[in-house]
Amino acid sequence: MSLRLTDITLTYPDGDGRLTALDRVGLDVPRGGLTAVIGPSGSGKSSLLAVAATLITPDTGTVTVDGTDTTGMSRGELADLRRQRIGIVFQQPNLLPALTAAEQLQVMAHIDGRGPRAARGRALELLDAVGMADRAGRRPHQLSGGQRQRVNIARALMNDPGVLLVDEPTSALDHERGAAVIDLITRLTRERGTATVLVTHDHAHLAAADRVTEVRDGRLSLPAPAG
Repeated sequence: MSLRLTDITLTYPDGDGRLTALDRVGLDVPRGGLTAVIGPSGSGKSSLLAVAATLITPDTGTVTVDGTDTTGMSRGELADLRRQRIGIVFQQPNLLPALTAAEQLQVMAHIDGRGPRAARGRALELLDAVGMADRAGRRPHQLSGGQRQRVNIARALMNDPGVLLVDEPTSALDHERGAAVIDLITRLTRERGTATVLVTHDHAHLAAADRVTEVRDGRLSLPAPAG
């Protein structure tokens, strides 16, 4: 398994008590597998993704990424783990306005200490993989919403992560462009062998997933076949 959440409980302060966001959650996502997570607003989907991304430390339970138990890791160690092994596709692409599509990706490689020539080659390879090779030199304002999201996905893959976490990638897109983005994520999951978790509100996209699980009141339902 490339991503495993075991018996995760997460609470937040709530007045004199605590609010339970995740209640003894367990989730296993294999390499090359796409697990879709659905649920109503406030159910715990965002908390689940944040814990899986090691952005939030749970009260109890363990998060295992590519065989590495993250329990007890320092902030610096977790930051290194995210940079090297976890790709995150946020709901909004948040591309840097002054940078071209290729440069958005190259920044990630620079942070990881790669040389500029290798970074440029990797960036162009990934932009080609997401159908954006002919727009490598364009800046965000020259791209459509769907194109910006494709660059966002390519950027998340820049450091060849084993785990890909995707948060509502189609929320700002129409149905056709949203379906194309989901198809892209599915294809890249298979081709690159990532353990992918897709948080989505759109049930039309669930057929692309290997498993679907629902978060409700901080608990996960048993995974069921999509479709």
